[in-house]
Amino acid sequence: MKKIKKLLTMAMATIMVTASLVGCGNSSAGDKVKVGVLLYKFDDTYISTVRQSLEKIQSENPDKVEFTFYDGKGDQATQNDSIDTLIQKDVDLLLVNLVDTGAAPTVIDKIKAAEKPVVLFNREPATDSIKAYDKAIFVGTNAKEAGVMQGKILTDFWNKDSKAIDKNGDGVLQYVMLKGEPDNPEAVARTEYSVSTLNDNGIKTEELALQVCNWQNDLAQNATEAWLSRFGDKIEAVIANNDGMAQGAIAALQAQGYNNGDDAKTIPVVGVDATSAAQDLIGKGFMLGSVLQDAEGMAKALYETGMNLADGKGAIDGTSYKFDDTGVSVRIPYQEYTK
Repeated sequence: MKKIKKLLTMAMATIMVTASLVGCGNSSAGDKVKVGVLLYKFDDTYISTVRQSLEKIQSENPDKVEFTFYDGKGDQATQNDSIDTLIQKDVDLLLVNLVDTGAAPTVIDKIKAAEKPVVLFNREPATDSIKAYDKAIFVGTNAKEAGVMQGKILTDFWNKDSKAIDKNGDGVLQYVMLKGEPDNPEAVARTEYSVSTLNDNGIKTEELALQVCNWQNDLAQNATEAWLSRFGDKIEAVIANNDGMAQGAIAALQAQGYNNGDDAKTIPVVGVDATSAAQDLIGKGFMLGSVLQDAEGMAKALYETGMNLADGKGAIDGTSYKFDDTGVSVRIPYQEYTK
């Protein structure tokens, strides 16, 4: 009898140890993964679309994941406070859309100390800061690619009918540039490669003006109004680092009688993101084109790689994603969007 009791006691102990190990495990145990999503600001058009896509993923997987969103309000100190709060909580994963990419080393050190996995996304920090933590990766796009595609859209339009764009017939494309932020890598690359692609395709260019508008519609509208007063018909194209600023430019153009459907009084405008509003403007012929930054594709990659990290796996294990030559970055491809 004593022998049977001893065996039962050992069996119960084994069951309890196994249960405790499962309980200390991860999402594979059936627990909902709690994710803190830190966005640089809620009212950015593209970022709000990524948020909506993540919310859709949660609604389709209510027993698997729970996202909580935090608004950085364009201020790194505000985002830092949210990170400090989150790493003290029972959170399994952080998704971080940095306000200031230069803050990455400090942010990653905080998260590393708390031993939480993190996926940085959209606003790309230096690769070395990501490599400093083995539970950190980056999901984003290739900023150069967006600029190249903007340049290609304008090149194709020029080659199709140069007279429609080269209004003064001097063989030079006179353009104005709406830039996102002064030192933001995305803004710098889109600005540089949109123009260099035109030049590489044999099209001479002249920059009439450049204005930093911090991705904002209203600032872009103000800048374009001022340029129209100064340059008028000399402007042959508007290149905007994102669709929000492109929309601002079009609002200013339309107020002055441009881009209302008359091809003879249309100034080509190109943006990036292919937001629903931009797609509508392109469909109506008020905007030449945009570059699709796939918000759904971004959210899907964040979910799949993030869930892997939360589960103690390699970020890309069992997915269709691959790291680029950095070994820590997953790239979501851009696509041209025209009428």
